[in-house]
Amino acid sequence: METPDFFEPEPPAPGPAASAGYARPAPAGGLWAAGERITWIAGLVLMLSSFMDWYAGSGVGVKLAVIGWHSGVLGKLVFFIGLAVLALVALHELGFELPPSVPESLVVLGLGALAAIFVLIRIISIPDAVLPADGRGIGIWIALIASLGVIAGGLLRAAEEL
Repeated sequence: METPDFFEPEPPAPGPAASAGYARPAPAGGLWAAGERITWIAGLVLMLSSFMDWYAGSGVGVKLAVIGWHSGVLGKLVFFIGLAVLALVALHELGFELPPSVPESLVVLGLGALAAIFVLIRIISIPDAVLPADGRGIGIWIALIASLGVIAGGLLRAAEEL
């Protein structure tokens, strides 16, 4: 019986090399990662909440509802903070990154905290221009929950970065 002169082993299949130790699974990327998903949904709701009723009241024969956009500068700033959060998420998805010295999760946290402060100011202090307002409308509470959602999304993104 003769043996072949040359034996050529088959090359290994392309793919990730198996390591001997524990390998951490790669986090789910893209727009559907948990932190990013919560961030962009909360940013969108925060932006849209400026067009919901923040104050409701009644005068002599008149019922009044004032949207956040018409409640003063803070209502407009809440809109632009929500827009900035959406822009950050969109730029991240397109591949634009902030410098390494400025973590994106920290920027999202700061924007969420700023929006929460603005909304809390509007909950506590009703502007004189919208009087007679008997109470707060549902939109201001939605804005508060959305700003807390932006903060939660920033915290989840910070956890994903670690």
